[in-house]
Amino acid sequence: MIMRAVGLKILKNKLSEYVKLAGSGETILVTDRDTVVAELRPPAPGRADEVGDAMLANIVRKGWLRPPVKGKSRPARKPVAPWSTLEKELAQDRGDR
Repeated sequence: MIMRAVGLKILKNKLSEYVKLAGSGETILVTDRDTVVAELRPPAPGRADEVGDAMLANIVRKGWLRPPVKGKSRPARKPVAPWSTLEKELAQDRGDR
C-alpha cells in the first residue's frame, strides 16, 4: 500500500492533486506541525460511486428509511376533488377575510 504525508499548507494549495492520488488507491496522511491529523484514502469497497446513492445508502444503514419491498405495488392515490368543489372552498376561504 502506497502512503504519503503532506502538510496542511501544501495540501490546501494542491488539494485536487492529492484527491486524485487518493482516488487512485493511495492513502495520504495529513499533518499539522508533524502530527498526523487526518487521512485521505480511497473510498471503502462497496461504497456507491454517486454522492446521492452513497448518502441514501447511509440513511438506510442508520435505519431512518426503509427501502421498498420488491413485488409490492404502490398504494392507490387518493382521488382529487373536482375543480367545482375546490373553487367553492376557495371562494368560501376568501370570503372569510
